[in-house]
Amino acid sequence: MHRVQHSVEYLKTEVLDLAYERRGDPRGFPVVLLHGFPYDPRSFDETAEELAQNGADVVVPYLRGHGPTRFRLDSSLRSGQQAALATDLRDLIDGLQLDQPIVAGFDWGGRAANAAAALWPQKVGGLVAIGGYSVHDVTRMASEPDAPEFEAKDWHQWYFQIDRGREGLKRYRREIARQLWSEWSPRWQFDDDTFEATATSFDNPDFVDVVVHSYRVRYGLVAGDPAYEPLETILSALPQIEVPTIVIDPMNDAVMPPLSRAQHEKHFTRLVDYRQSPVGHNTPQEDPRSLSTSVLDVAEAMRAHNRDRSTS
Repeated sequence: MHRVQHSVEYLKTEVLDLAYERRGDPRGFPVVLLHGFPYDPRSFDETAEELAQNGADVVVPYLRGHGPTRFRLDSSLRSGQQAALATDLRDLIDGLQLDQPIVAGFDWGGRAANAAAALWPQKVGGLVAIGGYSVHDVTRMASEPDAPEFEAKDWHQWYFQIDRGREGLKRYRREIARQLWSEWSPRWQFDDDTFEATATSFDNPDFVDVVVHSYRVRYGLVAGDPAYEPLETILSALPQIEVPTIVIDPMNDAVMPPLSRAQHEKHFTRLVDYRQSPVGHNTPQEDPRSLSTSVLDVAEAMRAHNRDRSTS
């Protein structure tokens, strides 16, 4: 299979040399697409192309610890906490001067998009939340176990709490990632080339540290970066999200079971629509049309809202 070479650009933030890909018209309406763990921008290739053909300026960053994104200082904590991911997204929006972009993501990327929309609604124009609301309260997560059927699906999280798991991820990063892809998207028949196109992003020298920190800090087993503590305090209250939002629930996601529309509505005050997709965890790559359509529909909802305001 021929692999398309994607041009990578960099934004220098206070913490990162943040790598991203960009396609479409720079004068178009801005969209930021955010991948999760263990994935990378290849999850969005088809969606990004369709959005670009429909007038969007599409930016797809490599999250910290993935691909060519690098920490600028050796002394920086390799944090994977939600406030760090949200801050990276805010810095990307500010640094590229994106005017209230639509942000969309899944897994870690979904959490970054949710958290940024909650913290800085003036910077985020709209949201497509794959899997819904994913901001978490660390205190509650550390003390309230889920039902065993759900805890069992999170074996990777418990594995990464111990040094054996850290070493396992370091030694078998591709094997663990492929195992999770297969478990989380049981109906997705991806081939070796598809996996390898993403797996190179796991060779990032900070990959293991960021992943392990992400899964340890969310259960209160290690400290977060003090620089993000004020934001974590806000997020721990599970704030509602006030920007126009479409929720996509993947119905065959083996790690994040779908919820009802009513369960989502309590988190999103401007829920444009609730949609279901018959796929697994890597929804953008399994069902790219559902995401591109949802982004375009959020864009139309934003335009309609602006028209109503201008005529009122």
